[in-house]
Amino acid sequence: MFKTKTKLIQENKVYSRPAVGTAILLLGFALLLLSIVLAISVGAAKIQFLTVWNAVINYDPTREADRIIMSLRLPRELGAAIVGAAFAVSGAIMQGMTRNPLADPGLLGLNAGASLALACVFAFNTEANYLTVMILSFIGAGIGAVLVFGLGSMSRGGLTPIRITLAGAAVSALLSSLGEGIALYFKLSQDLAFWTAGGVSGTNWAQLKIIVPVVLVGIIVAVMFSRQLTILSFGEEVARGLGQRTLFTKIVLMIVVLILAGAAVSLVGAIAFVGLMVPHIVRFLVGTDYRWIIPCSAIFGSVLMVLADTFARTVNAPYETPVGAVVAMIGVPFFLYLARKGGRKLS
Repeated sequence: MFKTKTKLIQENKVYSRPAVGTAILLLGFALLLLSIVLAISVGAAKIQFLTVWNAVINYDPTREADRIIMSLRLPRELGAAIVGAAFAVSGAIMQGMTRNPLADPGLLGLNAGASLALACVFAFNTEANYLTVMILSFIGAGIGAVLVFGLGSMSRGGLTPIRITLAGAAVSALLSSLGEGIALYFKLSQDLAFWTAGGVSGTNWAQLKIIVPVVLVGIIVAVMFSRQLTILSFGEEVARGLGQRTLFTKIVLMIVVLILAGAAVSLVGAIAFVGLMVPHIVRFLVGTDYRWIIPCSAIFGSVLMVLADTFARTVNAPYETPVGAVVAMIGVPFFLYLARKGGRKLS
């Protein structure tokens, strides 16, 4: 006798807090706007909030402050926001799909694969445009994912969270070493240092015109499949019992992960831990329903990256600290905490 859908959901403890989720989304959106305005205002040249507003609403290219805002700081912070959303949503999808609380694009070989693709681009096609770089980053992330899941499923017992994490660490080390080897052989170390450390400096409007639609489409598809992801997070047997086409759902979600991770790495480089931390924090706030986890992860991933970039620019001014290092200072202790707790969810 088959259990009803409602009973299965209750037994698997799906905690959904719609009122809290709505409040968290609105609060996160307001926090994101404030963090972007703050990020634009601080730096080598101090700019008042009112000046930022006037530059956005009534841009005057003859004013130096307006040029700084519209040409340098605004595209940079928008790039940080879109990349943070991409990393956070891809991490949330991977955690739900693999039922691995330690899943993150930077820890499971996707970022390393995309970085290897970037090294190949700089070595063999120095004239490649940004769209080509992004497409090759998708391919590199896909190669990393295939290697991780293939290696993790070879041993008896299948894909367990610890096995996937160990396979991700091994594949990431391999692909990162290959990328560094290519950089050394072709004398590209200085060119690749930016992507290795991670950073959004140099982001321009031409790049944003390409990456923003790609990431937005990926997030929209993720939201559309968030209900299926919630059911899939119970386990494949439960999902099949509820009539879900698990293979189709996994393929679509994995493509979304590759697109989001590849696009993010192509713009800022291999930054880890955003996709690990944000979904856990959001899950603690809104429950285990991915219809809320996905959009809230996008918002709070954006906030985290904007604030991390602001800190990186100001902590040692006029020099910049790599954003990847700033995020890692928070992410490594968080990862160790999860590992020590046996990968148990915060909720």
